[in-house]
Amino acid sequence: MELQEWKEMSWPGYRREDGGLGIRNKVLVVYTVECASHVAREIALQVNHPDVEAIGFGGCTDNAYAIRMLLALATHPNVGAVLAVGLGCEYTRAERLADAAKARGREAAYLLIQENGGTLQTIGKGVELVHGMLVKLKDTPVEAMGFQDLIVGAECGGSDFTSGRAGNVAVGRFFDMLVETGGTPVFEEIVEAVGLKGLLLERAADEKAKEELAWTYDKALAYCRSVRQYSVSPGNFAGGLTTIEEKSMGAFAKSGTKPIKGVLKVAAAPPEKGLWLLDTTPDPHFMQFGITNPNDNEGLMALVSCGCHLTILVTWRGNVTGSAVAPVVKVTGNHETYRRLEGDMDFDAGLVLEGQSTMEETAAQLAGYIGRVCGGHRTKGELLGHKEFCIPYKYQEKEAARRPCEG
Repeated sequence: MELQEWKEMSWPGYRREDGGLGIRNKVLVVYTVECASHVAREIALQVNHPDVEAIGFGGCTDNAYAIRMLLALATHPNVGAVLAVGLGCEYTRAERLADAAKARGREAAYLLIQENGGTLQTIGKGVELVHGMLVKLKDTPVEAMGFQDLIVGAECGGSDFTSGRAGNVAVGRFFDMLVETGGTPVFEEIVEAVGLKGLLLERAADEKAKEELAWTYDKALAYCRSVRQYSVSPGNFAGGLTTIEEKSMGAFAKSGTKPIKGVLKVAAAPPEKGLWLLDTTPDPHFMQFGITNPNDNEGLMALVSCGCHLTILVTWRGNVTGSAVAPVVKVTGNHETYRRLEGDMDFDAGLVLEGQSTMEETAAQLAGYIGRVCGGHRTKGELLGHKEFCIPYKYQEKEAARRPCEG
């Protein structure tokens, strides 16, 4: 696929009143505390619609990070309506979420279990409200959108030697072409850049970006040291990787080759088009509810909270997870993994290593698949009903750090 063909590809997008374009038209049922999670999930279950999802934050203690994530997800381009469900006495206020969604042009309402007669009454009212929202969403304006309108996130998990030779490389090629068409790729996992500080800084678009990248790298390295855990696992070693630096080289390949505009914080939208790094590690702070629990879905949700219309998960051993709010395209660079888990994996980049496809052909095929997903084609995870999400307690400042480069 030539660059001009990429520029000409288009599909129907859902126009939001705040100017955003979405590739899905979802209703979110958002719980604001674990005490309300069953009611929220039961509302979504009883409505039984593929575009109705229950998400939320289980904590009762005030956590600005989680609240920013919920606010970002409630106003995501793929979301057309929000029902916030709270118990009634928690820090995270259901009415605030509904008001924020309504202010951005979404259909929105909230229910407090303590004020609506308990479990059954709240579920009944919630089901009625969501059915009404689905009817109204049928009238959402539609207009053409293309790769220049897309924000696409990427992370990798369960890596082996094929990730850095095929899976992540194919995504990196796609990211390069996405930048060339005016789109916005976002890559995650600064803890999987350990050992690559020099390479990272060489890719900085300007001095401000270089300062952000340097501070973010140093913070991530200090965090890994403090918890005595680096992003490398027995599964990586079984897959042929030998060191964290070797894994980092493969993981970094998914960022492609374009200049890095700067660093995003979780729940912050890219301020301009181009390639961005998402920082998901906690900022230094006295708050310690325990070590943050990083996992593939936490990373995916962090990418989605930045406005990513869809995400790409590159894996060797395979992964069955999906994601709430935005589709997940699961890519493997290992042909045997794709064959074994074909019901869950979306794209086989391992054909490059089998000699059946060039890297350029593979990247073009991946682009074609992503274009079809944007146009309404359901990923394997969507068809199977995977809507996982994870929002942990964490401390992180709203803005990217801009501190002098040290060392």
